[in-house]
Amino acid sequence: MNQTLTLVMENEQGEQQQAQCAKVAIIWQGKELWLQPVGNQLMIGVDMNEGDTEYANLLLRPMATNLVSLELEMEAADPDDGWDDDHVHGPDCQHD
Repeated sequence: MNQTLTLVMENEQGEQQQAQCAKVAIIWQGKELWLQPVGNQLMIGVDMNEGDTEYANLLLRPMATNLVSLELEMEAADPDDGWDDDHVHGPDCQHD
């Protein structure tokens, strides 16, 4: 299964440019909003800062033509886990 995102970026003149990547972040209100494909779903997550007590992930899943499922996952932040910036959450995570 393809785990690559194709981005279409458009400037103010309407010119479009495409790029491909494994995941992408948008900085919004000082936080990084990450998008990445995980299996057949798109995971949307917000970066964590030291002192955060929880974090949220949104999972967008295709259901049928013109129909998607949106699931909100709230998880407790555990700073003792080591703040691994390279970790990608997915169905094979072994979190408790």
